[in-house]
Amino acid sequence: MKILLVEDEVKTLQLIKQGLEQHNIEVDVAYDGLMGLTLAQRNTYDLLITDIILPEINGLNLCKKLRDEGYQAPILLLTALSTTADIITGLDAGADDYLGKPFEFSELMARIRALTRRNKGVVASVSNVLRLADLELNQDTKQVKRAGKEILLTAKEFNLLELLMRHPGRVISKVELAEKIWDITFDTGTNVIEVYVNFLRKKVDKDFDKKLIHTQIGMGYVMKE
Repeated sequence: MKILLVEDEVKTLQLIKQGLEQHNIEVDVAYDGLMGLTLAQRNTYDLLITDIILPEINGLNLCKKLRDEGYQAPILLLTALSTTADIITGLDAGADDYLGKPFEFSELMARIRALTRRNKGVVASVSNVLRLADLELNQDTKQVKRAGKEILLTAKEFNLLELLMRHPGRVISKVELAEKIWDITFDTGTNVIEVYVNFLRKKVDKDFDKKLIHTQIGMGYVMKE
């Protein structure tokens, strides 16, 4: 299961994220509504959990905008605002459920189970196409195009590119790449990651002036314009 958590209170976010990960749930986090909107539009989630009071875009407007775009994943609102009027406003914005702060983590897990069980089999994203500049990756068809031209990738190359594109602007370490793509502990004596990144560069960047795959020396790799 994969959840998007949108919360600007760092302590609350860390506590929820840690608790979810202990239940083997993958968690992406956003610290404001705009970042949450971007992640929800780009990626596939089984559930979106968002606070209402957020910087940039509040949780109600985030919820309404996503629903207007056809977003189908269940949305759970978290907030200290828990009057009947607040609950109705949240549900009218398109939320599926509402949990007032403070709450017991066990109750949050119960809501998550109920919402994801109810939504089983429903497509969870606006689109399963990841985009960066003129590069497109279709997670359903496994097709990659740049400037409209198809790029043929091996399974490992596709998985590597998909991971990088799911986190644009974030430096991803070799350790994380080794664990998520090769399911191994990173061995400093091997250059397999560098080799595959070079394969990708030749196919994705070589024939274009604008390079999208960048090396952060000593840290890892990042996709950005």
